[in-house]
Amino acid sequence: MIMSVLHLAAILLLSYLAGSIPTSVIVGKLFFGTDIRTKGSGNAGGTNAFRVFGWKAGTVVVVVDIAKGAIATLFISRIPEFANPDAALLTSDALAISAGCAAVLGHVWTIFGRFHGGKGVAAAAGMVLALYPLALASAVALFALVAISTGIISVASLSAAICFPFIVLLFAGTGIVQVTPLEFWFTIPLALLIVFTHRKNIRRLLHGEENRFQNLMVLKRLFSRSRPHGN
Repeated sequence: MIMSVLHLAAILLLSYLAGSIPTSVIVGKLFFGTDIRTKGSGNAGGTNAFRVFGWKAGTVVVVVDIAKGAIATLFISRIPEFANPDAALLTSDALAISAGCAAVLGHVWTIFGRFHGGKGVAAAAGMVLALYPLALASAVALFALVAISTGIISVASLSAAICFPFIVLLFAGTGIVQVTPLEFWFTIPLALLIVFTHRKNIRRLLHGEENRFQNLMVLKRLFSRSRPHGN
């Protein structure tokens, strides 16, 4: 029993540490000689990396942050219990979800950055990519549609997070993917966590002060070009 508890604790700790790797801070200090937490919105996440460092560095940050959630869910959760494999405290599904959630928490509250990290979106995306990629693809499509419509990444992130439990439920109900009750129910607190980490963005949105990526507003440019011009 003690070894099983230690095994679970090791998985959660390693997953948390993997999620805690401050990708944007490392990229900023190594390649730009600056601390991203002093630039832009001050957030150590992918969106601010795009804003401060440009799309190339921003893409690297997002990809690595996604990988943190995926690695914890797919690999760290499968570290074997050598002492007594039959005495594991959690099922493999529960271990994967627990490890993924630990990585997301590490990304948001990183031990390497005084517990101030990113918003958790990329790490959560890596987690759900490992669990049900088809549902994630739909959420990403929704994210992209909102992003190119509004130019506001926080609105796109919130839209995808809030709708994700319903997407999983729809896929499960239609038989497109096999989803256990645990795999469904955990999506709700995960979505609520993303809403919580965006609370400052929500306040700025309510006051009309949220930043936009004007270059993302593809739909606006398309519709403005298609309108007939007056004589």
